[in-house]
Amino acid sequence: MPVNDRPYVLLSCGTSIDGCLDDLSAHRLILSNDADFDRVDEARAGCDAILVGAATVRRDNPRLLVRSAVRRDERVARGLPPSPLKVTLTVRGILDPASRFFTDGDAEKVVYCSTPALGATRGRLGDTATVVDAGDPVDLHRILADLRARGVDRLMVEGGETVHTQFLAAGLVDEVHLAIAPFFVGEARAPRFVGNGRFPSASGRRAVLEEIRRIDDVVFLRYRFGREPG
Repeated sequence: MPVNDRPYVLLSCGTSIDGCLDDLSAHRLILSNDADFDRVDEARAGCDAILVGAATVRRDNPRLLVRSAVRRDERVARGLPPSPLKVTLTVRGILDPASRFFTDGDAEKVVYCSTPALGATRGRLGDTATVVDAGDPVDLHRILADLRARGVDRLMVEGGETVHTQFLAAGLVDEVHLAIAPFFVGEARAPRFVGNGRFPSASGRRAVLEEIRRIDDVVFLRYRFGREPG
């Protein structure tokens, strides 16, 4: 897919030292700190859309909003909505319209759904979101082309494991922001940054390490895969 036909894709993730996104407890594992959360908020404010998988919507119930009032006001002053477009993708369409992804904030919500589940998903979500046919199986190239047509120039991908793996294996990530928390999870079945896949680095597409930063007790790494930000 020509890069000019899709948004610039920034993948943002926080992990433990052993690469876990969470543990197996009933409570969300806090991987970051206040200063790093603010860094993520700044990155969100600079994007046109934020994408997570349906499993992340179900498990984490994220709001996906810009938290800083100053940054929201700056976006509005530039003629943008206070927070970016919210995006999720789903194969089965199992999404609760009462989740915070749909109810919190005034940002537009778009759900990319596999063709077989399209009708049921539209019926379940009603007017809480725009539900778009993403093919069978769900086609990331089709999703990115549609987002580009909706005016999305910069997309932030925030998880989870399956979505990270799909985007990276397809070579559709231009930049990775990786925050590493100072502890191990040590649970073999815990969700990981990525799962099994054939990644660009395995075929000679090495990422360029652009930045290393200490943010209190977290280490922040920024990698780029060749494409310059637009």
